[in-house]
Amino acid sequence: MSAENTNENTTDLRVAVIVASVREGRLGPKVADWFLGVAGGQGGMEFDLVDLAEVDLPLAMPGWGGSPSPQARAALAKVTPVLAAADAFVVVTPEYNHSFPAALKNLIDWHRAEWQAKPVGFVSYGGLGGGLRAVEQLRLVFAETHTVTMRDSVSLHGPWSGLAADGAPLDAAVCEGAAKGMLGQLDWWARTLRTARAERPYGA
Repeated sequence: MSAENTNENTTDLRVAVIVASVREGRLGPKVADWFLGVAGGQGGMEFDLVDLAEVDLPLAMPGWGGSPSPQARAALAKVTPVLAAADAFVVVTPEYNHSFPAALKNLIDWHRAEWQAKPVGFVSYGGLGGGLRAVEQLRLVFAETHTVTMRDSVSLHGPWSGLAADGAPLDAAVCEGAAKGMLGQLDWWARTLRTARAERPYGA
């Protein structure tokens, strides 16, 4: 391994944490705050929060060869550089009707190269299933964007009774263990893929 690659693997990772829900009364920001509190103790990572309630992307994308509207360009200028700079992603998502929020799919569809050859982890919440059905659908979507999904995820079951007022899980030890396990996988994949992209651009 070259000295340059060694230096890359000792540099902190940039991780974009995406809050997927935009509904009024959502729990997403509280869940994200809890996760960031756990993740902050891991070391070796710096986090950027992307709250989709603050990203005003239109639902309709331009066709092939079309140009984004001024509204879309303004929203993209705010979010695209964060995704492009990220070495990895964590999606904080609820489960709506056995799936994930439309705002998240819209964000994914507006981007392409920003996702490629990078890892993504999941923190899900919702009902008895803990949002796992949303995560399984997201694995299929991210596979199409050439993004590597982490095997282990963080699943918060029954959040309306399983979360404290500050958004922290009541079964803190179990949930923190799951978060640390997922972050360990994310760290390995993010550093490995960052080195690989530097040595040979993806798709080359």
